[in-house]
Parts: sequence; C-alpha cells; structure tokens
Amino acid sequence: MNALKWVARVVLAGTVATGIAHAGQVVVGQVAPMTGLEATQGRAYAVGMELAFQAANAAGGVNGNTFALVRKDDGGRPEDTVAATRQLLAEQKPLVLAGYFGTRNINDLVASRILEQEKIALVGYRVAEIRPESPLLYSVRATLRDEINRLTEHLATIGITRLGLFYEDNQGASALLAAAEEAAARAKASIVAKAGYAVGSNKADDAVAVLVKAKPQAIIMVSTGAAAAAFIEGYRADGGKAQLFAHSGADVEQLLKRLSEEQMHGVAIAQVTPSPYKISNRLTKEFIDLVARTGKLEVPVSYSMMEGFIAGKVIVEAVRRQKGKPSREGVVAALDAMDSYNLGGYVVGFRPGMHSGSRFVELSIVTGAGKIRQ
Repeated sequence: MNALKWVARVVLAGTVATGIAHAGQVVVGQVAPMTGLEATQGRAYAVGMELAFQAANAAGGVNGNTFALVRKDDGGRPEDTVAATRQLLAEQKPLVLAGYFGTRNINDLVASRILEQEKIALVGYRVAEIRPESPLLYSVRATLRDEINRLTEHLATIGITRLGLFYEDNQGASALLAAAEEAAARAKASIVAKAGYAVGSNKADDAVAVLVKAKPQAIIMVSTGAAAAAFIEGYRADGGKAQLFAHSGADVEQLLKRLSEEQMHGVAIAQVTPSPYKISNRLTKEFIDLVARTGKLEVPVSYSMMEGFIAGKVIVEAVRRQKGKPSREGVVAALDAMDSYNLGGYVVGFRPGMHSGSRFVELSIVTGAGKIRQ
C-alpha cells in the first residue's frame, strides 16, 4: 500500500471519529449537507479538503501535526447546522471549522455567536447573498458582487442590455438586488424583471412565469444548484429563449447530471476557482496529480472539490505559520496576516476587516455535447 493511500485511510478514520483529538492532530470540523439537495457539493468540498490534508500528512505533517477532517451532516437545514456545530465543538474540539453551506445556515450560525464564544474561525463557505464582513468568517473565493460584475461586464461586450434576475429570496436579497442594478447600470444595461424563490426550496414555477413573460435577452441566476436546475428545466419547457448565466453556487456538474445536453446547451456559469479538469498552473497540477494517485473518490471531481482543496491548503498554511502548539487564536492571527498567499497560480489574501480572500472569476460555458469550456 503506498503512503498516500495509507494516509487517505487514516484521514477517513478521522472523519468518523467520536473522541477528542489526539496530541499532534489538528481536527478540522465541517457541518454541511451530506444528504439532501446540495449533498453532492457538500461531500465534494469535504473530499477536496481531505486531499489537501492527505498531502500534508504524507509529507510528514506540519510542525509535528497531522490533519483530520470530522464531518457532520445538516441536510441543508439551518437549525441542524447550529445544533451539529455545538455537538462537534463539544465532542471533537476542532481547531478550525470549514466548508459550510447555505445562506440561512451561515446567518444563523453567526447570530448564535458560537464562533465568538469558542474563538474559532470558519474557513471556506458558500452563500447566495452579498453579506457583510464577519470577524471569524474567511472566504477563499471571490464575492458574489465580483461574480455579478464579471457576468454583466461579459454581457456588455456582446451587446446584451435587457437582463432578468432569478435569485434566492433570503434576508440579503435587497443587497443583491442593489448590487445587480449597479452592475447593470455600469454596463449600460437594465434589469427588466426580477423573480425570487423561497430559501431552502427549488420551487421555480412562479419565477419561470415572470421571466418568460418579460422576455429578457439574458437571465442571471443567483441560486443553489437544485433551484437553478428546476428553473432551467421549467424555463426551457415554457419556450424561454434568453441566454442563461449562473453564479458559481449553481454547480455546473450538478446541473449537467440533472438536465439534458439540450437544456444545458449555452448555459454559462461563473467559476471562482481554476478548472479542476485541466492543468493551468501549479495548483491545478497538484490537485489533478493527487486525484490520480488517490484512486476512487467518494464523489466525482468538481469545482466544489477544487474549492475545498483550496480551503484545506489555506488551513494547512495557517497552522504552518504558528510557532509551537497551534491554537484557535493562532489560526485567526495567521489568517489575518495572510495578505497574499500564492497557492500556485491562485492567490488568497486576508487582513483584519477584509475576509473575502480572492477576486478570481472566470466563465465556463456548456457546449452542445455537454462539455465545459472556458
């Protein structure tokens, strides 16, 4: 058995451990959808982090420490996110949290003040809103505002000026709508129709009716993958002709699995990490090589997995930058001093009061053969 596969089993054992961390072991805690509508993304994010931890462990660990990921399933339910986080903190005593999903889930977690009480950072999370900076939340991806700006700039270059917006109607919706209007105005475009859907659902029928009637040239979708799939299916079935553009949370792999090639043809999706399918820099080569050596994965390779890999590498670096035994406070201090950390072609940077770690956004487009191209 080669070293990497042996380490993979060790890390996997850490994911189901129920005791307190061993001396010299850094436990990373994840509460995310391992079942339910967004389970594929939640599990892929976990696998990506595990790949980063496997690589660190196989190289002898960091400052005498190895890494293990402990996962708990919230099924996408905000109330379960908070309860499972409390349980995880009490039982596994993680050094850091990572890989959380959902707008209400994150908002409820912040409102509970668990992070402040435990003095623990959350590194890497996905939401469908433009949220204010929070002291202990660290995002390894571009902001939703960055994605909307990139999408509207692209549309401006191809002469599209009548836009529609499909969005999750969460408590941050007003900020999203304002940002979309500002971005459209800069691109000399206008949003002719807006249609929301309920948080935690994938019911898109009402939104489909609104946007089919308005006849925009293009529709920007700021939604979960499940809601985007339902919208695309209903919109195409009702004869909608607009070009469709999704933010990164829609998860192109999930859409391709749920929808036909005909339904997906021409859909463009903003991506906030380099492609996990081709070597474009040192980071992607490391990821692809690790995937090849690890063998059969729990879920297919995806952009969500790449994002998890990035979050895992950031956590490893935060531990590396501490002297002596790593601590929760030390992780926060290391992250706040991580002004420009180059992972190999993808740069993450934080400082006090600025916890959105990247500005990287590129577009991928689904071809008629169901393939993804940049």
